[in-house]
Amino acid sequence: MSSASDVISIITLIRILLGILMGTVARFVTLRIDFRQVPSYPNSYFINLVTGFFAASLGSVAIPALLSDDFAAVTFLMLAVQHFRDIRKQTQESLEQIDSVGFAPRGSAYIDGIAKTFEARNYICLLTSLGTVLALYLVMSQNVWINLAIALMTGSALICSLVHFTKGKCIGDICSLHFGEIDIRGAELFVDDIWVTAMLGLEKRKRMFIEQGVALIASPKSEKQRLTLENDGQQAAILYDAARSFGTKELYFTKRSLSDGRIVIAFVPIIKDKEKILAAVRNTPILESVRKRSHKR
Repeated sequence: MSSASDVISIITLIRILLGILMGTVARFVTLRIDFRQVPSYPNSYFINLVTGFFAASLGSVAIPALLSDDFAAVTFLMLAVQHFRDIRKQTQESLEQIDSVGFAPRGSAYIDGIAKTFEARNYICLLTSLGTVLALYLVMSQNVWINLAIALMTGSALICSLVHFTKGKCIGDICSLHFGEIDIRGAELFVDDIWVTAMLGLEKRKRMFIEQGVALIASPKSEKQRLTLENDGQQAAILYDAARSFGTKELYFTKRSLSDGRIVIAFVPIIKDKEKILAAVRNTPILESVRKRSHKR
């Protein structure tokens, strides 16, 4: 027969495994090809899932270790935080190295936001597993099915709340979008009477833009949101999301109207699907580095 200590050991192992499971599920939930287009290949999926698994493992063993007076668990958590920061730095450097080979550059502000998002998702794994195991120890049930139910409820609640908390706004939340009318006058490109560029001197370029070009206009809903929209990093992010999803045939431009803050995104897509292009731009995230807050007086 198993001794009492063996039973407790098995229950402890079950609690740790449930914490790891919910933490890994949290990473899987956030692991998707979203508007950032990262990750987008199987190797990237695998790397992120493995990183999430180890983050969940660290969070799961912290509570049992502390209860057994093993305060080294705190040190491991601090090392995990440093490791997550190193991952953010490596992700940022990797994206910067390949930024010049895409259809359009992401820009340093967008890359910084992606790297921070990856770091935050590892914290979501760790906190989900930590909270799940903590809930299991607060209940202290010896029943496996009760532990499973508590883990599912606690883990799901933590995943939903943390994902909601870390989710930012999109371009569609701060401005209205519509396609503008393209007008070429000599070598100059105008969109809804907004001057965009004077680089259409070649007949080939003129014909390409008239026949295949699209021009989106983003109009800010307020002066505060205009500050965000006029940031160069935010404009680069909008152009990148449109060009990355549908390609671009060499030509792409961004321009802002000084009078009312409207932003023009004009390019010649490889795949011309206006509704999907509009959706891609609408879902472009507001970059954390360019967000503005109202000053209190």
